[in-house]
Amino acid sequence: MSVKYVPVQWNRNKWMYDGFLLVGVGLFLGFFLHIRPDFLSGNDPRINAQILNARAFGVCAFLMLSIILSIGPLARLDPRFSALLYNRRHFGVMTAAVALTHFGFILNWYFAFSKSNKYEALLFANTNYGQIAGFPFEMFGLFALICLLILSTTSHDFWLKFLTAPVWKRLHYLIYPAYAAVVAHVALGMLQDASGNVFPALFVVAALIVAGLHVAAFVHDRRHGDPVAEPVAEGWFRICKASDIREGRARIGLLPNGERVAVFRQDDKLSAISNACAHQNGPLGEGRIVDCLVTCPWHGFNYDVRSGRSPAPFTEKIPTYNLKVHDAEVYVDPNANEPGTYVEPVEVPPLEGEA
Repeated sequence: MSVKYVPVQWNRNKWMYDGFLLVGVGLFLGFFLHIRPDFLSGNDPRINAQILNARAFGVCAFLMLSIILSIGPLARLDPRFSALLYNRRHFGVMTAAVALTHFGFILNWYFAFSKSNKYEALLFANTNYGQIAGFPFEMFGLFALICLLILSTTSHDFWLKFLTAPVWKRLHYLIYPAYAAVVAHVALGMLQDASGNVFPALFVVAALIVAGLHVAAFVHDRRHGDPVAEPVAEGWFRICKASDIREGRARIGLLPNGERVAVFRQDDKLSAISNACAHQNGPLGEGRIVDCLVTCPWHGFNYDVRSGRSPAPFTEKIPTYNLKVHDAEVYVDPNANEPGTYVEPVEVPPLEGEA
């Protein structure tokens, strides 16, 4: 969370996260440039140092983007992967930087010796758009790079507030056409001239993993999605049995208006809040509560489950819901309270035989 806009509000986790990314990128580039350059060159004498550099940074950017797109479905398939969502924007910014370096090597080698301006040469040297063989695959890469630069430059919370969350979220869906463009860029470009077997295998496996994880997550959501709240008398909706909610955790229910409510259990008392974090609509119901504060698994925003308010000095607020327990069943009023409204927690009655 942040009280005011700063370029980056660093903390120990962010330093470790970014340090790990830098070390990973350095090791990857060191391996493919100095230890086993033949993996990307195939010992082809035409592959000089400039081309090898371009390939190494390009392959690195592609694999980084593949990992980024795998984190979301992995977290939906297994909540233990939710920790990887934290600081994922840093991962995206670094990927854009690696992709931009790849672009620089390409531009300064393949187009720097043209009689025309190298940027003009990039755009107009090949205009065979009507055929597959010889298609100007560079345009796919350029489109993907532009998308990554847009996403990285708008990744700060200032743009989230300025554009509003719905617009910001739709803008960042550009990651999907960007990845599709990268796949087309590689398939029509480097893959056509690959003299080794290592990169084609990496490319195919990575693309299949990304596609497979998204399909698996979609099927999982269809089969195991949030249960629809069941309507009962007087406008209340049944969420679940009280015994179904573990201490410190929540059960999520889908309300008739499409909103999701998260019912938390803390010290055998229940509280209900919106499942959507005020920051980026992160799934609060997947977070754990400590001392009545739930932490969003995406970016660490905290909320008091009794009031939907972030602890001072932070000012974020989310809606709360009235609830009741009857015959060991949990019921929620689908009409949300104003964000930040305190609701007294409801005690969970003991099971039969307990006293």
